[in-house]
Amino acid sequence: MTTTPHRAQRHLPAPVMEPDGDRQPIVSTAAGRAFAVLRILYGLTFLWAFLDKLFGFGYATKSGRSWLDGADVTAGFLKGSDGPMSGFYHSIAGAWWVTPLFMIALAGIGLALTLGIGMRVAAVSGVLLYLMMWSANLPPQTNPVLDDHILGAVTVVVLALVAAGNIWGLGKWWSSLDFVRKYPWLR
Repeated sequence: MTTTPHRAQRHLPAPVMEPDGDRQPIVSTAAGRAFAVLRILYGLTFLWAFLDKLFGFGYATKSGRSWLDGADVTAGFLKGSDGPMSGFYHSIAGAWWVTPLFMIALAGIGLALTLGIGMRVAAVSGVLLYLMMWSANLPPQTNPVLDDHILGAVTVVVLALVAAGNIWGLGKWWSSLDFVRKYPWLR
């Protein structure tokens, strides 16, 4: 004799995300979708920063001061650094490699998060970028330690840990590729 589940139990969302190599779900459908939205929004913030610095839309980067206009889009921020790490940031301001590396990081992290691929690499890169931007102006203005850079760093790690790219993203497909299976750190 089979029993019918209680009405409330039938309407619970099905678990969808699974940790590596395990079949036990770690996040419900609703939570997975919320993580997917968060992942996409964070990805779009990185992509927007990249595009604004590339084209100079007039938001954070003034028109005529974009990377395509030949401007060094990192020099002003780095020269304006204040706090215990300012000597380091002043020393790399204007170095030929800084802006291209920064722009590649913005585009790469943004694409990875938005598409849901390479979440582990995006998390590590995102944490490094967030922590560097945080340490460029210590202490933060409104809190002795925390600011949006620390929250962003924690968020990208959480998104990678819950495999947020598997929902509304290309994470499952990406993880099935031979080179990603061979090198799981690329997930």
